[in-house]
Amino acid sequence: MTDSTISGYVAGWSTSPFAGIDLAPWIAVREVERIVRDAVRQLGGDYDRHGEFAIHRTATVEPGVVLKGPGIIGARSFVAAGSYLRGGTFLDEDCIIGPNSELKSSFMFAGSKIAHLNFVGDSIIGSRVNIEAGAIVANYRNELDRKEIRIRLASGIIDTGVDKFGALIGDNVRIGANAVIAPGAMIAPGSKVARLQLFDQYPY
Repeated sequence: MTDSTISGYVAGWSTSPFAGIDLAPWIAVREVERIVRDAVRQLGGDYDRHGEFAIHRTATVEPGVVLKGPGIIGARSFVAAGSYLRGGTFLDEDCIIGPNSELKSSFMFAGSKIAHLNFVGDSIIGSRVNIEAGAIVANYRNELDRKEIRIRLASGIIDTGVDKFGALIGDNVRIGANAVIAPGAMIAPGSKVARLQLFDQYPY
């Protein structure tokens, strides 16, 4: 696995509408509105258009959901009442967004679930990821004077040059209830984050 490439964490990226996009994850989420808008134009007749959102005809979007495009909701996905999708969002097939959750400027791949009462911002979520109730993927270093996202990995420290980036979450990750993923997280495929755990890779 390459430390900071999307496809090293998310296998589905290479077969998705974004396969030809070779950007660092923090740049991909910064460009998500343009990327998703381009992908919407390529979709077939199985999608209904609702403003800038494309919703697959087998997907379910409950009453009370707020959708601010551009966005894609894939086949058999489910978005529960009270949820809020904004800033450019992509849901692959068989994804679940639970009640009263917010997904902002993020990509979410096949079979992944956000339980309820979650915030996920400026992130890439791999396939078959399960994020339990109340867990937060934060996207901004409000507590620091220097807001630039920096990441400490085994290969060294990455200075991203951006001030908003949540996480690159690999395939098959499990994140427990009320965990906090601090901005700039790179979570390897198959990892487990315990309930109430703080996962933070900032180089203090």
